[in-house]
Amino acid sequence: MDSSDIGTPAHFTVADGGFLPTAYAQSHWGADHLNGPAVVGLAARALESECDSPDFHPARLTVDLVRAARNALTTVEVTVVRDGHRVRSTQCDIVQRGTLVARATLIRYRRSSAPPGELWTNGQSFPPAPEPDDSVLPYVGSDAVGWTRSPGEHQNDSRKRFFNDGIEVLAGETNSAFVRAAVVAEATSLVTNLGTRGVGYINGDLTVAFSRLPVDDWIGIQADSHHAADGVAVGTATLFDSRGPFGSGMTTAVANPAAQIDFSARDFQPGSINYE
Repeated sequence: MDSSDIGTPAHFTVADGGFLPTAYAQSHWGADHLNGPAVVGLAARALESECDSPDFHPARLTVDLVRAARNALTTVEVTVVRDGHRVRSTQCDIVQRGTLVARATLIRYRRSSAPPGELWTNGQSFPPAPEPDDSVLPYVGSDAVGWTRSPGEHQNDSRKRFFNDGIEVLAGETNSAFVRAAVVAEATSLVTNLGTRGVGYINGDLTVAFSRLPVDDWIGIQADSHHAADGVAVGTATLFDSRGPFGSGMTTAVANPAAQIDFSARDFQPGSINYE
């Protein structure tokens, strides 16, 4: 599907019995591949739609990207694993052509009051975020450059960050705060794996945990750590909004130099807004 076929930018449209990816869901890793934010967003939407409750907070979402999702009819299957008084767990399978492409698990905790006492915090700081606008292009930032609209200007070895509101997962349906945060959290891979030659690690999962949900439409994510050995990388990042940090993302990734994404050779325009 061409991105002009839908009005507001979105990753999927409703199809008979499932969802069809749009041009906005396409990945730079290869032809006919879907990007991580599209898959994560679809899983987050399904889990929240089937299992939402105002008394329970969505604390941890883990999405295992089992195999490359393609430009094909996509279905979701949600299963309740545990429906407890304080803890609830649900699972979502994303299926294409009868094959599992991703499996997600959502853990929710019943909301309550905090226990007494003070705890250690690491005193993180975040640079002032750019002013949100009507463009669908995200902001990418690094300590060496500041904020711009293209990741190609941040192929350096300094700390990276990302600022975005996340386009609609499903055309015509506004993302909830939870879904929006999950979509932006997939940029954990980008901010931790973007180096001087682009991105050469492809993440096979995302785990994101929230102490609260974001209060803003535009959300930031900033790299915390990157560890790599023998072609395997682990990256962590912190999500933040105008009130400060509210969650953490973690990805594991495997070296994929044959499909290295060199952003400096690409011109990013609306319709190509996802950077992986």
